[in-house]
Amino acid sequence: MPTMIAGVGYQNLRDFSVGPALVPTLQKMKWPKGVEIDDWSFGPIAVVQRLQDRPGFYDRIIFISAVEREREPGGVYVYRWKGKLPDTDEIQARIGEAVTGVISLDNLLIIATHFQMLPRDVFVIEVEPVDTGWGSGFTPQVQAAQERIIASVKEIVGSESLIEISDSIGLKEK
Repeated sequence: MPTMIAGVGYQNLRDFSVGPALVPTLQKMKWPKGVEIDDWSFGPIAVVQRLQDRPGFYDRIIFISAVEREREPGGVYVYRWKGKLPDTDEIQARIGEAVTGVISLDNLLIIATHFQMLPRDVFVIEVEPVDTGWGSGFTPQVQAAQERIIASVKEIVGSESLIEISDSIGLKEK
């Protein structure tokens, strides 16, 4: 199954960097044929253009990112993206942010869905950041969360059905 595992986030913003920082680690691991791993931290419009270059190529995309949602610091949250879009004004605002260089997982999901570039199977693995200031390295909570993130990626890649994934990692739908 053609699958993309994509890290999304900023470099050198402490815990916000977990998505792109895990890309080299994931690339060194053995994966089934058809699995690609890349850093997609170059903005939602560029991601849409990249997907337009290979329309319908991926059957599954797994995004890894740190997102502030006022949850348990260092917590790992896995869900299936259902593709629910906001109203057109909100979509336009997200596109406006994207063209000014804002890197945001939410913007990426909304914009790529709006342009119908995502496959049916889109999974998101988020970690709740603790420190989002400038600098390298992670807080102890996010450092510790990396093993669970990698385990979640492996479970999703190794599962053929949504039921298998739901049972193994407590998948939510959003």
